[in-house]
Amino acid sequence: MGKSIIRKTVGIPVGVECFKAAGLVLWPFGKEVRYGGGTTKFIINVLWIFLGGMELALLHIVIGGFYCITVVGIPFGLQHFKLAKLAFMPVGATVS
Repeated sequence: MGKSIIRKTVGIPVGVECFKAAGLVLWPFGKEVRYGGGTTKFIINVLWIFLGGMELALLHIVIGGFYCITVVGIPFGLQHFKLAKLAFMPVGATVS
């Protein structure tokens, strides 16, 4: 019974955040990432940062920097910076 509670508390919210990021990756133009949250979301975000969020955010920053080298790639680079923001702390963020 205890394992079921842990899966519902940790597993489902992180899975929902992954689908939120996937939707932003599919169509990032015209959307914004806004943050709100509480203590629980902050703790999950800290775990997320150390378990892979930092790597994802740095990857998006590097790719965005490469895209921004050319004039044609600047809009795509800016979208990668937006994705880096969401990849760093996805829990509690809203995409609108």
